[in-house]
Parts: sequence; structure tokens; C-alpha cells
Amino acid sequence: MTVPVFLGEVTPGPRLTLAGPEGRHAAAVRRITAGERVDVTDGAGRVAECTVDAAGKDHLDLTVLRVYEIPPPSPRLVVVQGLPKGDRGELAVEMMTEAGVDAIVPWSASRSITQWKGDRAAKSLARWRSTAREAGKQARRFHLPEILEPASTNQVAALLESAALAVVLHEEAAEPLSRVELPEKGDIVLVVGPEGGVSDEEITRFRAAGALPALLGPTVLRTSTAGVAAAAVLMTRTGRW
Repeated sequence: MTVPVFLGEVTPGPRLTLAGPEGRHAAAVRRITAGERVDVTDGAGRVAECTVDAAGKDHLDLTVLRVYEIPPPSPRLVVVQGLPKGDRGELAVEMMTEAGVDAIVPWSASRSITQWKGDRAAKSLARWRSTAREAGKQARRFHLPEILEPASTNQVAALLESAALAVVLHEEAAEPLSRVELPEKGDIVLVVGPEGGVSDEEITRFRAAGALPALLGPTVLRTSTAGVAAAAVLMTRTGRW
């Protein structure tokens, strides 16, 4: 059986207490009991392998078997995700987290049907971050992805300028993603457009920032699935998979 993963502070010493929301979830929802194995991670690569000594109503008392560090993966994969409509944003975040994407940037593209403004922006960003956190635990990721603040087109262009490799998925591109030359380190920044695609003005702006338009495949994928499909190609080619 897969050992469950919980988020918490990994401190020095032979014992840990998993409390707060994670402790309540472990004890009351997952019904973890004494003698079971669990892993606790800080989400930044530090992991404590533990056994459960006792389970309270809202916490677990743990014995630490060992603590170790997982180095961050390289090259780093950042996906700029055009805002999809409905709950497809959470679906995209969930799948990209499971695939191993390191950072996700919500992008208010000109053709995005959904626009994050005011309270809606804060609530939507919180849902994306919660989705990434839960998907990361399910996938046993010890480096959780960053869900960054929403970006404008100019902010995305600045991100592309600083990347080791910048790619924009586009159905009219001549170069397939599977043949793009990849860097050994640094950030690979991948732009996924919304349902309406990336506009001509945005493509021009991103090209000027050094981005390469690339074709993902012979079919047109939904914006919620294009990111994870592209991530799979890049993870395989970089040797991360």
C-alpha cells in the first residue's frame, strides 16, 4: 500500500506531532491508526519517514525513522496557463501537478472567457493552490508546485525573456515540441493559451521576448489538457521521467 503523505514542519528530533488541518484530516478522515507508516514533508524537498505512535481526534503522534532531502528537479518546468472557463483550471492544475510541473502561472489572455478580478481573483487563486497541494500529496510529491500570482501578457513576456527556453504552444507552428532543443538547466517556460487560443498580437509579443512557437501534435487539445500533454513530452525528453 502507498504510504500517505502529509504536509507539516519537519523539525530535528526523534518525534513529530502532526496537528492542525493536516492532523485532523489524518486522524478523523483518513483514520490513520497507531503502527501505520506516514511521510511528512514541508513541500520544499525535506521529508520525514515516520510511524504512528498514537492517533488523537485531531492529531498524530509520530516517531521519526529518518529525515532526508530531495534535491529540486532540473531543468525546472514552468507552465503559463491561459485562464480556462469553469472548473477546467483546477483540472489543469491537478493534472500538471501530478505530472511534475514545478510552477504554474495563471494568465489573463486576451481571449480568455474567464477573467479574474477582485474577490474572484483571490478565491480562484486559492482554489488553484489548494488543488495543487492536494494533488501533490496524492502524487507523493515532496516539492510542491508554486502557483504564482496571475500575470498579464507583459508580465508573461518578461518571464519568457528570462527563461533558458521559452515555448508557446500554437496549432500553426512548424516546429514540433518533440524536436525543440532543450537546455540542461534553468527554466523551461511553456505558454498554454485559453479556449480561444493565443492571439496574433500575443504571439508577436512573445516572439519578441524570445519564445519559440511549437506544435504539440496533430490534434487540437483543450486548454485544460494541453499543459499536461506538453509536460509529458518535456519530462520524458529531459530525463525527469
